[in-house]
Amino acid sequence: MDLDALRFANFTTLDEAVSDWGLLVRHLVDLKKQAEDGLHKAANSADWTGLNAQVTKEFVGKTAGEFGDAHTQANSIHKILTDTRDELRQYKKDLEAAISRGQKKNLTVTSTGGGGFTVTMNIHPDRAARGTSVPEHSESDVTALRDEVQAILKNASESDESASKVLTAIADQAKMGFSDANYQDRDSAAGAVQAAEDLAKIAAKNPKDLTPAEFDRINNGLEKYKDDPLFSERFATQLGPKKTLEFWQGINDPAMNPSLGHERLDKFDDLQRNLGMTLATATQSDSADMTSWKGNMIKLGDQPIGRDGGGPMGFQVMSNLMRTGDYDDQFLKSYGTKLMETERRLTGNGEHANLAWQHMGMDPWLNRIGDDSGDDPLTGYLKGLSNSPDAATDFFNEEFVSKDDSPFERDTDGNGKNGKVPLSNFQYLFEEREWPQESNLHGDDDNTGRNNLALALEAATTGHPAGELPTADTPAHNDQQTKLFESIVSSVSDNNERLTNHSYMSDSIGQITSEYLPDINRAMTDDQDEDTNRLFPVAGSSATLNHRDVNALLVTVGQNPEGYAAVEVANKAYMANLMDYHMNPDLPAEARYSNDTQFAVEQIAHGSGEVSGTLAIGRQEAVAGPADEADKKFDQSVGQWKNAISGGIGTGIGVGTSFIASPVGGAVAGGVAGTASSMVLEALFKDAEGHAKDDAGSVMGEKWESGLDQNAGYTEQAAENAAKAHKRDDLMDASIDEKARAAAQDGFRAAGTNTDFMSPHLKTDI
Repeated sequence: MDLDALRFANFTTLDEAVSDWGLLVRHLVDLKKQAEDGLHKAANSADWTGLNAQVTKEFVGKTAGEFGDAHTQANSIHKILTDTRDELRQYKKDLEAAISRGQKKNLTVTSTGGGGFTVTMNIHPDRAARGTSVPEHSESDVTALRDEVQAILKNASESDESASKVLTAIADQAKMGFSDANYQDRDSAAGAVQAAEDLAKIAAKNPKDLTPAEFDRINNGLEKYKDDPLFSERFATQLGPKKTLEFWQGINDPAMNPSLGHERLDKFDDLQRNLGMTLATATQSDSADMTSWKGNMIKLGDQPIGRDGGGPMGFQVMSNLMRTGDYDDQFLKSYGTKLMETERRLTGNGEHANLAWQHMGMDPWLNRIGDDSGDDPLTGYLKGLSNSPDAATDFFNEEFVSKDDSPFERDTDGNGKNGKVPLSNFQYLFEEREWPQESNLHGDDDNTGRNNLALALEAATTGHPAGELPTADTPAHNDQQTKLFESIVSSVSDNNERLTNHSYMSDSIGQITSEYLPDINRAMTDDQDEDTNRLFPVAGSSATLNHRDVNALLVTVGQNPEGYAAVEVANKAYMANLMDYHMNPDLPAEARYSNDTQFAVEQIAHGSGEVSGTLAIGRQEAVAGPADEADKKFDQSVGQWKNAISGGIGTGIGVGTSFIASPVGGAVAGGVAGTASSMVLEALFKDAEGHAKDDAGSVMGEKWESGLDQNAGYTEQAAENAAKAHKRDDLMDASIDEKARAAAQDGFRAAGTNTDFMSPHLKTDI
């Protein structure tokens, strides 16, 4: 910093900036609260339908969130400006004090221009006025003053420059909207940026020269800062995409640095997680450098990395780092498009087995999280998609191969002749792809790739990350999500072995199914004029399904304990919530299915009964079939849902409105006893105490009868509780609970009849 700039600094403008930012922060506190308590909560409690449920509700939620981000960013800027202003003001005082002390020793500090200065004698003794006493000083006094002034100017420069660097970095994080970078002071922000630059220099070294101590420093640094936006962006851009790939490939190559692998192998999984999450955070930045990083990373996808041009492709390396963190949607979309382009090139548009991704004996183990080798880039990429619903939806609906280029033939018009057909990414991956063979360290088959496919499909169809339940913020299904669900239902119905041969996928397919119960119930009514759409209202887009395909899906999903539990628990909550909805006397006339509420309740009970009955058939198949699955596993899976249920259950399978008698989750989650849905779920969980199969034939009969009676009991209880909650004495006088029980029994029995006619090939003869 220039001597005179600090010495004669006027902080008026900076004071005003600090004051203005402080005022803005205070205002944003109020706006943030208003946006959350008013705008956001009102949006979540409103009865959204159609396009509003798909777009407007989500937009309102994101807009409310922007107020929070705006406050965070403004608060960080205010604190950085305040710290810098206070420091510079103190440095000015320190400079003035040093100059004053020098003058007492007849020394003066003078600017020489260009940032330099000199310390000279103020009055030469020979030129002093007669009788004037000139203070004496030594050469050491001159040196000491020079060093002190130089140190003050250096510190002031660092304070000013670091503030400029972090303020620019924060501003660059988001081209539109606001960054959520949150810092308590200037030093913490500057420290994050400096740490990123220091660690990037170490990671950029040739992996063969990396020491265990340097490995630890990188791993610990990434662990500390992986969620920090400034750190992540600076680390990724300073290291660069190619060096990032070479770093991870080189560390895992036993021929590159065997001693590191020997001493730190047990930490490789931690590093993979931390590095992946750091890069994911970095991709959320809109800075010019990060935009360039993302584009260049995709370009490196089909290029060899390491081993003097003989190493794995960039896609193979980078995809393993996508297993953790939430990557930028647009980056994932562009990455996936280029990845599938490479897949087509290496497999002859999917016709030939993909040997390019097959792990060979001497290949480095690129994945340290889980059991697969990491050679198949789709395995890691699909795990990344499971955290990014919007990107996943786009990816699966994207065309893999056109009709003209397709090697796949099918009879699409039922004339007995096959013809070429185009395939989407979903159809190729779920139905046609020959997945590379993987074995875990114990020599057993590893199915991580297909399991990650199911997780990605869960995110793509539901609109929330896989493994989570929908919340009030989860938007209603859109056209692309329902289109994908239609493809899943059709594919499983066409060949249920696509799922039964890979039953580990059924937990995700079950969760997907549970969130499309309105669409499924609509299909099972066989209603041609769509009057029952009011009976099973859908907030957003509705999937177009047929009864036969839905029947096959439920029978198939029901054969897996986790899949069965996901749909059965949701079905009971959905049934209770629907009864709550339709018994509400304040329900608008245009939303009513029928003026006869009793009839509506009976139809709900019948539909819920058929869903449960069809699932029960699938459960029987698992017990009686070749799998010889212990029946108790199904009840155990249902019981485990008691711990999994949160306030979000039912949202997404609900009706786009708030429930009066059945707060979502009810007593199970929130301790609110006596509600329609909560009491049904509590009864369901209490009854979930199955026994292992003794004799397939007799147990199947006993379980069917028991399932019919229990399901009817749950439905009866739901109808009674909802009627009491809404004070519908008229319905209680008409024995609405008994009528609901009878309708549920009819629906449960209808499941057997319908399956016999619609899906006889899915049943085992006993």
